[in-house]
Amino acid sequence: MTGRRRILLAAAGALLLPGCTSFADTATPQVPRAAEPTASEPAPPPVGEAACPDERAEPDPDRPVVALDFRLEDDRRTVTGTETVEFTPDLPVRELVFRLVPNGPDSADGGNRLVVDAVRGDDVAAGRYEAAGATDPGGLYVVDLEDELDAGESTEVELDFTLSLGSEGFDRFGTDDGVSWWASGAPLLTWEPGVGWAEDPFVDLGGETASSPVADTTVSVSAPEDLTVLMTGAQAEPSEPQGGRRTWTSREPVARDVAVAAGSFTTADGETPGGVRVRVGTLPDAELEPAQLLDATTAAIADLERFVGPFPYATLTVALLPDYGGGIEYPSLILEATPSEQVLVHEVAHMWFYGMVGNSQFRDPWLDEAFASWAESLVDGDDDLVNQAAIDLEGRVGGTMTDFADPRSYFRLVYDKGGSALLAAREAAGAEQFDAAIRCYVDAAAWSIATPEELALALADLPQAIAVLNRAGALDKSDLPSSGPR
Repeated sequence: MTGRRRILLAAAGALLLPGCTSFADTATPQVPRAAEPTASEPAPPPVGEAACPDERAEPDPDRPVVALDFRLEDDRRTVTGTETVEFTPDLPVRELVFRLVPNGPDSADGGNRLVVDAVRGDDVAAGRYEAAGATDPGGLYVVDLEDELDAGESTEVELDFTLSLGSEGFDRFGTDDGVSWWASGAPLLTWEPGVGWAEDPFVDLGGETASSPVADTTVSVSAPEDLTVLMTGAQAEPSEPQGGRRTWTSREPVARDVAVAAGSFTTADGETPGGVRVRVGTLPDAELEPAQLLDATTAAIADLERFVGPFPYATLTVALLPDYGGGIEYPSLILEATPSEQVLVHEVAHMWFYGMVGNSQFRDPWLDEAFASWAESLVDGDDDLVNQAAIDLEGRVGGTMTDFADPRSYFRLVYDKGGSALLAAREAAGAEQFDAAIRCYVDAAAWSIATPEELALALADLPQAIAVLNRAGALDKSDLPSSGPR
């Protein structure tokens, strides 16, 4: 929900570039291991019987309902909008808390800024900013309610906002010749069901700190008529041009967050054998033709389904941006800023790990990034290459975002050590049994915000795997404080 970062390690140090990392960019292959199962092999028996449901969990019927109405202004650097949120908490609350991702230190330095212009609602008393380690006007926007809202009681609020897009360069927000894009470009509801508001501080590490529930989300984008809009969700055909503009709409019933790209895209559409509708878009002079990107995307979906089960969404859209290096995943949409197939696979893997199986990206960043790195290695055929040097790195895989000393430490421990530890755990437990346990975990934790404890439950019958992950400092969270409603 959010963007991801990419790190390239130079011989003399670390060169940091914005964007999601690919595990292959940083991992050093080591000792060959056992071969992976093929798609023709029968499914292994269930693992961790208590943790393995008969079917994939359904999303909460009382999840938030979000409507986002964006307008990309003619300067193509300003987005104005209105967000409507219908929220039903499962704990009593006296306020609603929204995260303003563009105001984080890494994004704001590039000239991005999100301001809430007004807030309305029958239960609304006032709105206010809180800093939370972000730049002016703040990283959190808190909507105080007139009275306490009981668990199961609903409220609706509307927020008007203005998003300023920074200069060209790869981030969740940006502009370049013929294209503008924004992701997490509206106030993001930070509720963690059963826990409360996630108010974790922003950090300057190039990673995410957000936690958000899935929501039944509709998106509307008004843009200059010469632009093609690609966005989260299943898109309808755009309106006819009127006044030099067209309106594009979509719906994603289980979106934690959304992303939009509006540009001079040439698109191609296809469908996987499993029925996932895929749309890709490339800009003029892009290194890849739309048909090539479409083939790579549908292949990535099929390859990953072999290991982690059916694709979570009905659609997937990939917007190929200028080649800044890296990629950023959002539910059912990827902003790809490199023609690398390895990075593409990493981002597609995030549809399962972050999109469907959510996590607190501040508290447990490894639960999405290490798993995406692991899945990328499986598809790339690197599951037989365990990076022992990465496993031997000092530091815990399972740290919070404030536990990492610097960006290099974060990427090397979460992506490199975390991905390698999962490969080693798979090798120690047996590929078939480990993959079966992960599929159980995916199905049991679908559409929730997962924890390391839930992963440990799914691996309960594989003590060899748990031992490997414990040695890497991934599963033991007993020393971390728990958060709660305020």
